[in-house]
Amino acid sequence: MTTETKRLIRVRTEKSAVFKRDGFGTKPQLSNSWRKPRGLHNKQRKQRKAKGALPKPGYGSPVAVRGMHPSGFFEVMVFSEKDLENLDAKTQAIRISAGVGGRKRKALQEKAAKAGFKILNTRVIKEPVKKEEPAEEKKEAAKEKKETKEAKKEAPAKKGAAKAEGAKKKSAEEKKPAAKAASKSAKPAAKEPVKKEEKAAAKPKAKEAAKSPAKKAVPEKKPADKTGAKKKSSGVKKND
Repeated sequence: MTTETKRLIRVRTEKSAVFKRDGFGTKPQLSNSWRKPRGLHNKQRKQRKAKGALPKPGYGSPVAVRGMHPSGFFEVMVFSEKDLENLDAKTQAIRISAGVGGRKRKALQEKAAKAGFKILNTRVIKEPVKKEEPAEEKKEAAKEKKETKEAKKEAPAKKGAAKAEGAKKKSAEEKKPAAKAASKSAKPAAKEPVKKEEKAAAKPKAKEAAKSPAKKAVPEKKPADKTGAKKKSSGVKKND
């Protein structure tokens, strides 16, 4: 950008004015957008003091810098990579449209930067970082999956074998009580001679008791009192 263009841009900013609509700020329904005053008694139309300036040719910017961006380039809207073909990087700057997506925008920005264009609305596009697992971890995960599948397939066979083993154990446990009962019955056989002798000594006593009849309980008679009888007889006198 030459010194002359810089000077003209400075002049343009100094000459700029703000034109306000008549009545703006007094009524809420009136916006700040410019409207030409047309009323017969309008003070702004009559150029009264403190009523605001009207747009006139003296407020215009120099022709050389009219419509120029403050950076010293003329702005051009760009939508795709084809729009860069007929542009001049020395005098024109590009502004990428807001409707362009992130993927296309990134490619367009890279191409414009290589061509030497000034981009007025550059953006830093961050791509999502994908965490890549190492090859060894992937192999281990695949092996674990295979092992789990094989284990699921072998599970029914193992269940059948376990059931057969359980049946065998049950049959063995059923046989053990019979063997224990036989061993218990065999052990008292050695002690029988001692018990038979005791029983033989006890049986005669029981037989004798059964043969002898039970004696009836006889009430005891009280002896007669001799002295009393004599006394009674002595009291009676015999006839002489």
